[in-house]
Amino acid sequence: MKKKTWIRIGIGLLAILLVIDIIASFYFYNLAIARNVKDFLQDNSDLEVSAEALDEMLEGDWRDWVRNQDFETWKMTSYDDLQLQGYYLEAKEETNKTVIFAHGYLGNAMDMGMFGQYYYEELGYNMFTADLRGHGESQGDYIGFGWHDRIDYLDWINRVIEEQGEDTEIILHGVSMGAATVLMASGEELPDNVKAIVADSPYTSVYDMFDYQMDRMFHLPAFPVLPSTSVITKMRAGYGLQEASALNQVKKSETPILYIHGNSDTFVPTRMSQELYENTKSEADLITFDNAGHGEAFVTHKEKYIDKLNRFLEKYIN
Repeated sequence: MKKKTWIRIGIGLLAILLVIDIIASFYFYNLAIARNVKDFLQDNSDLEVSAEALDEMLEGDWRDWVRNQDFETWKMTSYDDLQLQGYYLEAKEETNKTVIFAHGYLGNAMDMGMFGQYYYEELGYNMFTADLRGHGESQGDYIGFGWHDRIDYLDWINRVIEEQGEDTEIILHGVSMGAATVLMASGEELPDNVKAIVADSPYTSVYDMFDYQMDRMFHLPAFPVLPSTSVITKMRAGYGLQEASALNQVKKSETPILYIHGNSDTFVPTRMSQELYENTKSEADLITFDNAGHGEAFVTHKEKYIDKLNRFLEKYIN
């Protein structure tokens, strides 16, 4: 009788733990992946930026520059019937060089104007930037963290080639989630027109990033919540957290990649760029910036950032 009692207690405890795990998985899905207001990022110390970077990001002259440009709105239907939106700006002088940008988590296409102004004004590039699915004017009730976006970007790349012609030369430049997006795209069969990729502050995989953030923000281990959250994500958004891997994609890449990361980044640790760099199949380079937080090196170390960017582009752009 005692043995049966203990078995019942054990089964009951397992059932309770399973229910808690399922509830926690739905909670984390809604917290990070579902398209909604992300209150948990407010007052997040991992996202604190220097006063210099904050001023430039919020009130920099580039915002006026963006507002004054005559962007052409492009619309596209994704492979899974979402209406996506992007914005194209033709260079002042005719050129076959185009930069395609990918923005970060909870951002939008025009956030990349901070970088776009330099490519457009100083390098003379055409510029294209898109709202990733689940962001801005693009449809989607979930955030893809780059995985489904990589397919969207293959379509955007082909649209640019249609507009610019078969001799166009393309640079992909992403920041944070956008960096992961272009790295995930790098493992696909990219057109030869894509000459190089710039990945600023990328993560190795969605699972790795969530694992890191669960420890920092909630002091929780990955197991069992993350595997079950991955199942919920697969059911709701169509991808698993582990399959959404930039690391696996760069192991197949044929496109040269420049990795950029701040050594003071606590939101996406610098070691992730190091791991990506060490596992990249194609030609690759890595530069890190001391005292730079997440995605802020372009502001805090602009001269050094631009110098490295230019030398990288000169190697692969005619």
